Amino acid sequence: MQFQLSCLLFIRDNSGRLLMIKRKKPPNLNTWSPPGGKLEMSKGESPFECAKREAFEEVNICLENKDLRLFGYVSEKSYEGSSHWLMFLFDCLVCIDHTPKDIEEGTFGFYSREEIDKLAIPPSDHQLVWPYYDRREEGIWGIKADCSTNFLNLEIEASPTNHIKRGC
Repeated sequence: MQFQLSCLLFIRDNSGRLLMIKRKKPPNLNTWSPPGGKLEMSKGESPFECAKREAFEEVNICLENKDLRLFGYVSEKSYEGSSHWLMFLFDCLVCIDHTPKDIEEGTFGFYSREEIDKLAIPPSDHQLVWPYYDRREEGIWGIKADCSTNFLNLEIEASPTNHIKRGC
């Protein structure tokens, strides 16, 4: 299976609602997710470079490294039975005051955190993404999931508590 690297951007408006895109293409066809996209690995693009590029391409905002805070990663084995994914999760510290125009990848909308739980989001995001977004202020999270069976096997590889120095 192919391995994909990507980033997701958690961008808010001035009232704290989160920007979501209803995807017109796989993966996650016809579901809502934060904007983002694949790293351009052939160019040696870093996760921060990807996040800034995707913010400009999809949302038309120019970001600097200081505008982004990495709060975690999600590693998915055999997602949708077609590929493995490593997604870097970025909290955008810059708010926007408009809904971006529709793009080839999908349609945008702003939703409260509570509304997102009721949207058609990728089923695994309920366990792999949103609980750690809700805890993003605690520190960096690392989540590993095996999606190859009907039961999502989830493991926390990194959490804010295991970053505490504990001796030799």
